Amino acid sequence: MFSSEWIMIDTETTGFAAPIYVVEIAAQRMKGWERSGPPFRHLLNHGADIPAEAARVHGYTREILERDGDLPLSVYNDFAGYVADRPLVAYNLPYDYDQVLVPEWARLGLAPIGQSGFCALALTQRLLDPVPAGNCKLQTLRQYYRLPERGAHTALGDVETVIDLMTQVLKPLAQERGLASWNDIVTFCEADWFPTRIAFGKFKGRDFREAREDADLRSWLNWLASSTNSRTVTMGHWYLSELSRLDVAVETSSALSPFKTEPLDRQQTLKPHTATELVSFIDPEIENLRLLIAAARQRLADLSSDFMSEKRAVDACSAKLFSALRQQYQRRDLLKTLVEYRRRFVETLIVQGEEEAEAVKAEYSHAREQSEREYEEAAQSAANTKDLSAEEEAEVKSIWRKLAKIYHPDRVQSDPERRRVFEKLLAVVNDARAVGDITLLREIANDPAAYMAKKGWDDDGSEEDETAAGLRAVYEAVSLAIIECIEQAEQLRESEQYAVMRFCRDNPDGFDRIVARRIEFLAKEIEVLEKDAQQLQIEIGQLSGETWDTQSDN
Repeated sequence: MFSSEWIMIDTETTGFAAPIYVVEIAAQRMKGWERSGPPFRHLLNHGADIPAEAARVHGYTREILERDGDLPLSVYNDFAGYVADRPLVAYNLPYDYDQVLVPEWARLGLAPIGQSGFCALALTQRLLDPVPAGNCKLQTLRQYYRLPERGAHTALGDVETVIDLMTQVLKPLAQERGLASWNDIVTFCEADWFPTRIAFGKFKGRDFREAREDADLRSWLNWLASSTNSRTVTMGHWYLSELSRLDVAVETSSALSPFKTEPLDRQQTLKPHTATELVSFIDPEIENLRLLIAAARQRLADLSSDFMSEKRAVDACSAKLFSALRQQYQRRDLLKTLVEYRRRFVETLIVQGEEEAEAVKAEYSHAREQSEREYEEAAQSAANTKDLSAEEEAEVKSIWRKLAKIYHPDRVQSDPERRRVFEKLLAVVNDARAVGDITLLREIANDPAAYMAKKGWDDDGSEEDETAAGLRAVYEAVSLAIIECIEQAEQLRESEQYAVMRFCRDNPDGFDRIVARRIEFLAKEIEVLEKDAQQLQIEIGQLSGETWDTQSDN
């Protein structure tokens, strides 16, 4: 592959429902593992509507494309010149090429451009397996391996991120595998492959290599190989074939780690001091695992601290908005409940009679009381969510990092009882951080053991499992926690609440503008609901000769 020329591509589209239209296409010529020349990128205007869920992901609307997009035939004419006869590679090639581009070209009366190459996602899954935790989402890997931020969910940004991943992470792993040519990589990606961690069934999440010692797991793999389903048979035979060629030892490679460490070499493992002293042996695998775990824990603490800081800012903004708009929200929700139950009353009266209809009124009373309790609880929670100064926020982050590194549940992976204690302590710490309760955080940080004793949580202080197997389990647990934290942060940043917080933070009058806009919107909702409630009251009077007297609701 060192000299092969090929094209990395990506598309942004109108979604997954056919017909799928491309709204942005980007590409980068490659020679071997390196970029070759300038990239290609165009917006396309098909004159098609963009579903809201797709627009939220990539940010393109019909209006934007009508203003900035080019005619599809013109774009693809330029794209054909850029590609020539080079093979195309994408992070999800079956989608981008087979489901999006080929049908679009056929719809436009165009011949296929270039040729199908290999799927970069398939290459990633195979080379990274079983790290990082079976998750190969592009933006998750970008953050996990600390790759540059290129513009998520834009075609050109994703093209550049895939190239970063390939050059910085996958290239050395491919070279270790002896994948030295284009054909080597294509064959590697197209060969049968199944994840190291079993993805389903009674052994879901287990490493298939454990079948070397686990007779039940090996029996299950034999059962797969003898089933009547052809794909299951292929899977079973693949696992059994892999087992037959594996060495007894399971190696741990730091090449897959995003954490900066200095692995020990073999000469560092024997440390004689004087001629009369004994030689001490340090197992290099165990010591390297300790280094990886320490670096991973620091990364997890930093990521978690940043996530909690952003989440607290979002929660504080949401609490402030709730307090400003509570009256309108509560009025709107009360009317929604009233309309719902008046409709149910009418339907029940017509179908089941007066006694059953009267029971609906009682249900409404309970629903209204429940709603009022929830609003009171939300108001109390909003009142408890404090805005912190920059100094207080820095102190909270420092305390959280300290406690998260010492009391993260992964430290006691092999001790279920201590793990539960640590989970309880971190839950309290997270809740205190979320509402800005510095007093409680200081109390815990000053003497965590005393706080746990006060709560009746017994921590016996037993040591971690320092065997290679135990440390590998800890490292895997920390890696999983890092992945979860990255994904939680991504979900937060894609939420409407985060966008509102950023708008309020970045605009001096942003909060007032949001409040005014929502009051206007809620007023329109309330007006419609009031009309619906009044019309239903009239209908109830006409049907039953009685009115549902809810003067206090209006």
